[in-house]
Amino acid sequence: MADKADRATEAVVVWERPERGARGPAPERSREQLTAAAIGLADAGGLAAVSVRQVARELGTGPASLYRYVAGRDDLVDLMVDAATGEVDLDVELTGDPVADLVGLAARTQQVHLRHPWLLEVAPEAMRTGPRGLDYLEYALRALEPVAALTGPGKLEAVAVLNALVAMVSAVELRARRSPTGRQAAQSAYLDAVVARGGHPLLAGALAGGTAGGGRPGTEGPAGAGAPFERVVRRVLVGLLAPEAPV
Repeated sequence: MADKADRATEAVVVWERPERGARGPAPERSREQLTAAAIGLADAGGLAAVSVRQVARELGTGPASLYRYVAGRDDLVDLMVDAATGEVDLDVELTGDPVADLVGLAARTQQVHLRHPWLLEVAPEAMRTGPRGLDYLEYALRALEPVAALTGPGKLEAVAVLNALVAMVSAVELRARRSPTGRQAAQSAYLDAVVARGGHPLLAGALAGGTAGGGRPGTEGPAGAGAPFERVVRRVLVGLLAPEAPV
């Protein structure tokens, strides 16, 4: 038990370790190459397809050689998440309108999630933030600078809620892009039957209003179709950034 505690205390994130040891032959690979190979595997087969062994196979080398660059799979996932975060365009100039700026950031972040669905499989960790993730946070906090009513922790909470919303809506859209299954058809038929029988007038009225996906929860179309994604994000942000009413 003591050994485990010592190792946990001595653990160092991949960002704080040199890319290669000070001794030994010159590196044949780079972390960037490992990361690109791992992302390719995940894009094709999901996060479960990523392992040190599989990445080594992609690179035409032995697994043992990769441990010169990463300590294990967790390091690989950290590198992958940070590289994907780096695809979010942070060069977009801020307008000074926090809601508009964060809606734009959310839309750009969602596109990255849709390109890399495996991001939704990564177990949430509050401190899983690499260099590009820190740049992302800095950009979001700059967007929130005009919101004097929020403290620093409150602004971080707002960014966390925004990212959770992006992940949730991205998961819904990815499911909607798949071909309908028999189960989905059965669920839709059940909902039609329940509404037709009456007894749920508010639900019937809400569905009659229509959505981008034809009126069924969870079947919304792509974000560009009437921009429902941006509308939802905007509504959430307006509530999050509003001054709290005095108790």
